[in-house]
Amino acid sequence: MRHLAFIFLLAFFPCTHLHAQTYQISGKVVDQENNLIPYANILLLQAVDSTFVMGTSADEVGYFSLNEVEPDLYLLQASYVGRGSEPRALDIAGNVSLGALIIPLETNTLDEVVVTAKRPTLQRLPDRLVFSVENTIVSQGSSWDILRSTPGVIVNQEDLQIKGQSATVYLNDRKVHLSGQEVKELLEGFSGNNIKSVEVIANPPARYDAEGGPILNIVTSKNITPGYKGSINGSYTQASFPKFAAGMSHYFKTDKLNLFANYSISPKKELRKTRKGTNYMGDTNSIFSRWTTLYNETLSSQAQNASFILDYDFDERNSLNLTSNLAFNFGQEREIDLNAEIRDGQQQLDSTFVTRNIADLDNSNLAFDLSYIHKLKKPGARVTFNGHFTNYNGESFQNLNSNYFDDNAMFIRNFTFDTDSKQDIQIFTGQADFSTPLGTSSFETGLKMSSITSESRVDFQNFIGSDNTVSPSLSDVFSYDEKVYAGYLSWVKSWDKWSMKLGLRGELTEANGTSQTLDETNTVDFFEPFPSVYILYSPSDKHSFAFDYGRNVDRPKYNDLNPFRVFFNENDFEEGNPGLRPSFSNNFNFNYSLNSEFFVDIYYRDNGRNIGYLVFQDNDEQTLVELKQNMLASKSYGLDFTVSKGITPFWFMYAYTSFFHEEETFLAVESNNQEYTNEVDGIYGYLANYLTLSKDGTFTGELTMTYISQFLFGSYISDEQLNLTLGLRKSLWNNRASISVAAEDLLEQYLPTYTSRYLNQDNFYRRRPEAQFIRFGFTYNFGNFRLQDNERAIEKKERDRLEAN
Repeated sequence: MRHLAFIFLLAFFPCTHLHAQTYQISGKVVDQENNLIPYANILLLQAVDSTFVMGTSADEVGYFSLNEVEPDLYLLQASYVGRGSEPRALDIAGNVSLGALIIPLETNTLDEVVVTAKRPTLQRLPDRLVFSVENTIVSQGSSWDILRSTPGVIVNQEDLQIKGQSATVYLNDRKVHLSGQEVKELLEGFSGNNIKSVEVIANPPARYDAEGGPILNIVTSKNITPGYKGSINGSYTQASFPKFAAGMSHYFKTDKLNLFANYSISPKKELRKTRKGTNYMGDTNSIFSRWTTLYNETLSSQAQNASFILDYDFDERNSLNLTSNLAFNFGQEREIDLNAEIRDGQQQLDSTFVTRNIADLDNSNLAFDLSYIHKLKKPGARVTFNGHFTNYNGESFQNLNSNYFDDNAMFIRNFTFDTDSKQDIQIFTGQADFSTPLGTSSFETGLKMSSITSESRVDFQNFIGSDNTVSPSLSDVFSYDEKVYAGYLSWVKSWDKWSMKLGLRGELTEANGTSQTLDETNTVDFFEPFPSVYILYSPSDKHSFAFDYGRNVDRPKYNDLNPFRVFFNENDFEEGNPGLRPSFSNNFNFNYSLNSEFFVDIYYRDNGRNIGYLVFQDNDEQTLVELKQNMLASKSYGLDFTVSKGITPFWFMYAYTSFFHEEETFLAVESNNQEYTNEVDGIYGYLANYLTLSKDGTFTGELTMTYISQFLFGSYISDEQLNLTLGLRKSLWNNRASISVAAEDLLEQYLPTYTSRYLNQDNFYRRRPEAQFIRFGFTYNFGNFRLQDNERAIEKKERDRLEAN
């Protein structure tokens, strides 16, 4: 380990201090009739990847100048009121006087329709696919709508997936640390007008943590005009229960200081109905008992989120960022009313029982993230330092009461107990990164250390009656400590029609979890390399071929390690597993694109011993338990076809079809520990139509359809599901405000049944969340609302494992 750290240190610190001369770019901005355009925005971008370098604004008569420009290849573009000039390529080796940048401001008419939005484009880079949507019809919806329209993205219920893996959402390369439902709510309230592009990173490069799967990175638009802006937004949703959400944000910018503050609240009451069925088997695999259970779950909550972001530029070379976030949800109430019928193998009623499960829950999540960036004297070279702290606290109190009746509805017995649980998690991370050009290539390296401590306890108490499944012996205290030390190297090179990116990341993990009741400690200690390779070949502007490979690790979530039982009733519960081990995956992708409109993707993924959520029925005790378990083997592969094309100037269509195979081999613990392979061949289809419905482009519509033939979920296989959605959006007052309406699951066919039927197992469930609803939304922007704010999430993989579900 000392040798490895020494190598990383050698790679990190050799930074040069060469002095480079800088130059000036000057010019003016005009429209197509040579009229000067005052106060237009001027953006200087890197020619390699279009990343922002610097910017300014034209003066009151349309002239501009950019000073202290370092020698390099750039793209220069002017924009005004949502329209831009054609990017101009510049090779800066001296002062440049451009003349004019031309922004076309008139609109084109076709059959009485005025087209004001561009068409989305797709670009294949060595390590990612870039879906550019700025000023397009796709950007007229929410950020969630854009992600659903992004090539290669599968939406399964509220889970965003890429090639069968759950994707992690980033905002401006900073991770959004929220659950799947919370991510959806956040992005539904984030206007797509602020989005420049979405990057689909199927195999994240070495600079990202080895933990986790593919990434969806939302890149916001760039605007550098100083000033103030703010917005308020709200939505009303009618489902089983009405609910609303409201928020406000404020942003202020000077030449050196950026300040952003945000607050949102979303009180809601949700109803989820679940039907479960279990056929318990005898020794000859004949059914001797049939259980049918209906759950009505009501959750009342009032989630609140507050954020504060400060960016400060000390000078041209030094800048500081402080990001803080407080998310809390106190006073949550969950009520589950359960009715169960128990019949014998001949369908004769044996008995019934009813359970009332009431829980009070509180949780808070406080995070601070501090970054310092120093640009070195060598053009393009920089050093970045980052420190992070998270404190998470969760508490719950549960009362469970069951009453049992015979086949004549006569009372038999009662069973009641309480549980009191608490979890405290603290996360510390520190990271340093260095990047520099090397001739015609570039090099990046970095070091990271993370420390996680988790203390959890659960107390079972106040028993009335008795049951074979539940007793005070289930009380426990569990502590978990984890330290990860990581370093990485990355090299990028482009020449002629080829691009290549090579990376290597190494991670040393030391972790142990101790159960007080079980009196045992589980230890994890390993060092693993994580290589990555990206190759792109573009023989012409119309054709490109890409290949990438990456190795990743998936670490268990903190709650999954707790050896606790969480009960729905005495016979149906979840159980954690402190013996879970990290799993390692190898991912291969081959891609072909034609004219940036037609795409073919072939992928293969060996997931190794990935962590699965498996449900088993104990035929002797007649219980149903969900266990967290390392699979024995897991793999998937598929073939994807994508069409992303403007059919007419006012109709853009996006179609995505995936043919896939998934299989997982696991230990069937309630079937004499036999090995069993669960596999499925499926089809996923998504068709989206985006329409401009008014001459000025302020009225837009969306009609989408999603189809999934079947899907693998641990020990379950889902049946087919179909979702038809409709949305309309109208911009008002020169885009200062917007109103929208959306209807989901119009056909009421987006509620699949999950079935597990093999060996001596035969059970199913069908959850019915509030998938069918209609939502009304309103947003109003005030101040200089065309400013781009500095809102961002906190990028820490360690925080992602806070998620319990």
